[in-house]
Amino acid sequence: MTRRLRLLLPAALLGLAQAAPAHELRPGYLELREVEQDRFDVLWKVPARGEYRLGLSVRLPGTCTGAAPPGSFAGDAFVQRWRVACAGGLAGRTISIEGLRATRTDVLVRVEERDGAAHTRLLTPTQTSFEVTAAASRFALASSYFRLGVEHILLGIDHLLFVLGLLFLVGSWPRLLGTVTAFTLAHSVTLAASALGLVRLAQAPVEATIALSVAFVAAEIVHGTQGRPGLAARAPWVVACAFGLLHGFGFAGALREVGLPERDVPLALLLFNVGVEVGQLLFIAAAVAVLACVAYLLERRAPAESALWHTRPAIRTPVAYGVGSLAAFWMAQRIAAFWP
Repeated sequence: MTRRLRLLLPAALLGLAQAAPAHELRPGYLELREVEQDRFDVLWKVPARGEYRLGLSVRLPGTCTGAAPPGSFAGDAFVQRWRVACAGGLAGRTISIEGLRATRTDVLVRVEERDGAAHTRLLTPTQTSFEVTAAASRFALASSYFRLGVEHILLGIDHLLFVLGLLFLVGSWPRLLGTVTAFTLAHSVTLAASALGLVRLAQAPVEATIALSVAFVAAEIVHGTQGRPGLAARAPWVVACAFGLLHGFGFAGALREVGLPERDVPLALLLFNVGVEVGQLLFIAAAVAVLACVAYLLERRAPAESALWHTRPAIRTPVAYGVGSLAAFWMAQRIAAFWP
């Protein structure tokens, strides 16, 4: 069974290379801002790669008139801007996104009225439309950004594998708490700075370096197994803090795509960050539970000096090589993307 695990664990991790070639599935963004009575400026951003865009389109209420222009590619998005006239306004009307059901992404919709009232909703492949309510709700805004944060981290396989690598290096719950806290504080700083436009880095090099950070912790796990613990094993919070600053720029990618509501920037930023942390803690709990079960099964088959999952070579070694191989593949893929 031990030999099977050594073969299956890295194979399963390498299989993620096809399932998750990038660190996330970026959301779309639809904004309707009322500029005159019953007249709205529309901003529609669809995730894109090069000259390829997702096949999503906006369906406004039948009371709205005004055709969308052809649009253009800007960075990693396809952007359209136009103005529509909606007789009687949008309250009580339904907005939907066609083609969303066939994707694995979300669309954040924001409707802002002239008096400043805003309506925010996160549409998903299972809920592709919503009705604009007469009364705006800050709870809807908060829940949308919170959910966006949770989904962002749970779909960010490279971020999760970095955290998984840290789990093998900490060795105890107090060290785990300190390491996770350092990672959280660090990426919260750069997430906020990037989302607010205070600091801006090109996304492609950031993504490649995030893959490098995953490869680094995988190598540190191998060194520890070979009796040569490095800096990450001796002071994991230092590594978590340093690379956490970098990962924060990656987390900010989704927020840059959808933007922050002008009137509720602190709330949206806070709830997105809380969502990221909740998703991260859910992953840690699930990973520890699964690895503890694997260690228990191994102990029954082949008792070892230590039954702890993070010290057993039969678990550490295949996970380290699987994670490291996947990170190396991502790094090469992302560096190659520097040149079109």
